[in-house]
Amino acid sequence: MQIILLEKVVNLGALGDVVKVKDGYARNYLIPQGKAKRATEANMAEFEARRAELERVQAEKLAAAQELAGKLEGVSVQVTRKAGMDGRLFGSVGNADVAEALGTQGFEIDRASIRMPEGPLKQVGEVQLEVGLHADVVATITVAVVGDQQ
Repeated sequence: MQIILLEKVVNLGALGDVVKVKDGYARNYLIPQGKAKRATEANMAEFEARRAELERVQAEKLAAAQELAGKLEGVSVQVTRKAGMDGRLFGSVGNADVAEALGTQGFEIDRASIRMPEGPLKQVGEVQLEVGLHADVVATITVAVVGDQQ
């Protein structure tokens, strides 16, 4: 399916690009999220009429993400979980737990934007994680997992 991107999408393209994607990806994700429209003549004309407005909105989102990344860079959060004597957790610490810990510090971060390349944390210790705030903006935070031995 041919679509017009209404914002920058990672690994796909930038604002205004006409790209070919699988039908399900377009119908189930890109179009409902407002990230794309079908590449018809009417939609192309409408996009060209709204291009300046869409570019301004993208610039505002990028500026807001960069500002939040400046505040978030280097932040350290602490998560306490039950752990055994060897430092392994009973359970794990996932991105929802990290997002909740950031929320207690006043940062409203969507859990899907917290990148955990090696999966949930299952050991006590400190780990550096990335938070993808925008397609071009990534902040690094430190998560300290503390074992609670009771």
